[in-house]
Formats: sequence, structure tokens, C-alpha cells
Amino acid sequence: MKLDSVCVFAGSADGSRADYPIAAESLGRSLAERGIRVVNGGSGIGLMGRVADAALAAGGQAIGVIPESLMAEEIAHQGLSELRVVGSMHERKAQMSELADAFVALPGGLGTFEELLEAATWSKLGLQAKPCGVLNVDGYFDPLVELIEGAVSNDFLGAEYEQIFVIADDPQELLGRLADWQPPVGWQAPVRTNRRRAA
Repeated sequence: MKLDSVCVFAGSADGSRADYPIAAESLGRSLAERGIRVVNGGSGIGLMGRVADAALAAGGQAIGVIPESLMAEEIAHQGLSELRVVGSMHERKAQMSELADAFVALPGGLGTFEELLEAATWSKLGLQAKPCGVLNVDGYFDPLVELIEGAVSNDFLGAEYEQIFVIADDPQELLGRLADWQPPVGWQAPVRTNRRRAA
């Protein structure tokens, strides 16, 4: 698939390991070198800010989407190619999804987990056909991988939907695999209806 924009979910802190900011900056540079625009939550701090800074320094573009209520708390990035201010977290996530061809998660906290899993859920439901990349720095996402595998082995998730996730520990490998990604053969969104069955 052609990747023009990738939405990056990441923590607004640097985390406890030196490899986390290094990986964030490497991802930002790699996206810029491939001509892929960064889309993120608009913060100028933590790993989120580092991805955007590295992409911009390498000649790339970065668009941030941030709710008005978090403008001060998250210290909005003032050097982005574009900063969009929206009214709510729901609007933020919807707009980031609309702007992106794929998603990549870096280490982060609850917000990062929630954004990644919501994007994966939207793909699983057929609301979009976009992969969710996971940059597994120092095994940070190993528990998530085990959780997904457990959902499959316990029949809560069809094995074909595991393919929504593309997991790698190197940014270049991850982006290459995202560019090659195709929806699984025969993958169809479940058909849902509000019609009541006839009595």
C-alpha cells in the first residue's frame, strides 16, 4: 500500500530507557526519508515531540491534532508543519485516522494503548483498512503481543485479525512491512443490523 501519512501514537514522556527516545527519533527520520508525513497528537514533549522534531529536522512534514483542553497540559508543539486544534479527544482520534494511511505505536502509557487498540478495532470492524504498526523497542510491547495471541487462542479474536498488527523492533523494517501490507484474503467486516428478527 502507498504510505503518504503515518499516524504515530507515543508517550508524552521519554520513558526510563535511553533506547526509547533514540527509537522515536530514528522513526521520525525514517518517515521523512521515505517522504511520509507524520501525524500525531500535537504535543511537543516526550516521544511524541521527538518523532516530530526528527522528521522536521530531516526535511519532512508533521501535522499535530490536539484538543483545546490539552493545549497547555501537553505543551503543544509550536514548530509543526500544521497544528489543528479540535474540541474533544474523539475528534482528535477521528481526524488523525482520516489523515493517516497506517498507524505506528511507540512506547507510551494508557493513551497510547487506547489509541492503538481503537485503531485496530476500527480496522477489524471494517471501518477502515489500515494496518497498525508496533515499534517494539526493547520488548516493550511483548505483553501486548501475548495478550493478542491469548485472545486468538481463547477464541475471542479470529486469527486473521492478528494480521492487522505489524510488529518489528527496527523502524526501517517496520515501515517496509507496512508499505507491503495488504488486508488478509477473505477478510470481511461483520455485517451488523438493528433490524429485529421476525417473530
